[in-house]
This record gives sequence, structure tokens and C-alpha cells, in this order.
Amino acid sequence: MPTGGAADLARRLKAHAFGLGFDLVGITTLGPPATQARFDAWLDAGLHGEMGYLAGEGAELRRDTRRPHAGATHAIVLATQYGGREPSGPVARYARGDDYHELLRERTRALHQWLEQELGRPVNARPYVDSGPILERDLAQRAGLGWFGKNTMLINPTAGSFFFLSSLFVALGPDAELQADDPFEADRCGSCTRCLDACPTQAFTGPRVLDATQCISYLTIELRGAIPEALRAKIGGLLYGCDVCQEVCPWNVSFTTALREPAFASRTMFLNAGSRDGTRALAREILMMEAADYAAAFKGSAIKRAKLWMLKRNACVVLGNVGTAEDLAVLEAMLAHEHEVVRQQAAWAIARLCSSEAL
Repeated sequence: MPTGGAADLARRLKAHAFGLGFDLVGITTLGPPATQARFDAWLDAGLHGEMGYLAGEGAELRRDTRRPHAGATHAIVLATQYGGREPSGPVARYARGDDYHELLRERTRALHQWLEQELGRPVNARPYVDSGPILERDLAQRAGLGWFGKNTMLINPTAGSFFFLSSLFVALGPDAELQADDPFEADRCGSCTRCLDACPTQAFTGPRVLDATQCISYLTIELRGAIPEALRAKIGGLLYGCDVCQEVCPWNVSFTTALREPAFASRTMFLNAGSRDGTRALAREILMMEAADYAAAFKGSAIKRAKLWMLKRNACVVLGNVGTAEDLAVLEAMLAHEHEVVRQQAAWAIARLCSSEAL
């Protein structure tokens, strides 16, 4: 049995979490999230688009953090930075290296094992890494890790917002207690609206309200159909995800850190993709991929959330925006693609490149 009480156990648990490689750690009790009403209103307005898993039963579970894991009393909320100082490029920073899900899940399990050793008994616990019906940012704010920025991201005053969130839900009995942290109550965005103003598609209907159906991350990763024509030109050279609203945030400009986790380092194919020619080359490479090439290139990558045909759809739009006459041949080949959406986006890109305005 540990000695020193709830505060001492929390202190030593946090120290071990830092030793495992987590950058921020907070502890909170479970219950209804403070943002429940706003989340319900967001769903009712249809701003979640095709992300049906957020509604229905998933929404019901998200209305109380005690529901996803029966018996859980506390959540240990963990943040891991992924290199906000990496250069801009066509692929969002979080997706350039290895998939964060399994790496952070294993680290969270290691923290669970440490807690069992400290208590000298099994502990009913479950790790969550962007994989359960939980409002993660609400939980993190409740655990003192930051506030909701106007771009809806969780912002920490010493780390910015370029970090992954994970959590360990634990059921503690009367023989053990963890001291919970105070919620982060302050709003440190002030009058700044840089994130709202910089969004290429103007996806924010107001501070802290994101219309996902207009967001480039949604359009290039979650959307299973054609990218709406009115939004294609606004995507520019962004092929998978978007970091714009984070890049311009003063808290990231000042406090985000360099990449420290080797697993999140950019894969070779993305290293030179930041320039216009590099983006074009990456888009062409994706358009020429067969299924086996896709599987090999993105093995162990979060990018596999998007199917190959979706990446080809995105690549067509990117070439329509930043391509040249040299890219017409590969786009014309996509006119025979088996997926109708890819054919549609290729035709749009070809017409755009051949227009007098583009020339």
C-alpha cells in the first residue's frame, strides 16, 4: 500500500508519467461534461457532418464520463507533443510519422501497470487514445491541462496545442485515492481572432464553434464523398488535414516545442513536400499508387484512416490548385479510375488547369 495519501500518490504517478514520455498530466474525477449543452447544440445543428459515430448512442455515452468504462471514478489525462515547430506542408503534422494510437496506448498501459504495483493489487482501468465515446478536450480542461481556444483546440499556456490527448480511466476503491487537479478556468485567448481569420474555408461560425463540413481536416479525412466544388479551390495544397488555425495561434508561436518523439518524425515521402513542387510530386505519387504501394507506404500510419481512393480524390484537388500542365497526364489517367468521385475530382482539376485563368 502506498503511503502519504492522495496528494503523494498523485505526485508520484505524475512523475512516472513524465518518465514514460508524456508532456502534461492531470487528474480529474468523472461525471457530466461542462460542455454537454454546447456539444448537443452542435450535433443538433448538423455541424458534425457525416461523423455519425458522434451522435446517437455515442452522444449518450459522451454525456457522462462515468458511462464508457463501468465503475471508473477518475481519469488520468495525458498530453504528448508531436512537434509543432515542424515546417508547414500538405500533410498535417500529427500524421507525418507513425500512428500515435498504439504508441500512446502502450504508454498508458505502462502507467496502469505502475499504479497496480504501487497499490499492490489489480486496478480496474482502461486506456483511451482518441478511440472512445469521450469528449477528450473537456476532460483535459477539467484536469487542468488547458482552456478551449477559439479554434476549439485545447491550449496549454506552456505547450500550445500541438499535442495528442490520451487518458487512463481508473476505478479506485476506498483503499486508494488520487488527488484531482483544479479545472483550468481561465480563457487566455482574449480578443485575439487570428485562428478564425486565417481559416482557409472560414469553417468557424463563431468563437469555439466549428462547422466540420467546411473544415479541411474533415473534407480530406472524414468525408466519404466528393469535396464540394465551392470548397475545392480553398483547400489549396493541403492533401491530408490542416494545421492553419494552430500555426497562427500566438500560444503556439511562443510555446510549442520541437519534435522530441522519434516515432512522430516525418516519413521520407513528406520531408520535401512543403514547397509547391514538393506538394505536386507527393500528389502525383499518390495518384500513381496501387493498393500494395498504399499499404507499404502507410503501414503503421494514421493516414490509413483515409482510403486510397480518398487520398487520390484529395490529390486531384491539390493538383487542380497548385499543379501545372506537367500534371495533366496523371490526372487524365484518373478519368478511368474505378471510383466515380476520383473521376469527378480529376475532371475538375483538368478543367481548372486548362482554363485561361490557370494558364
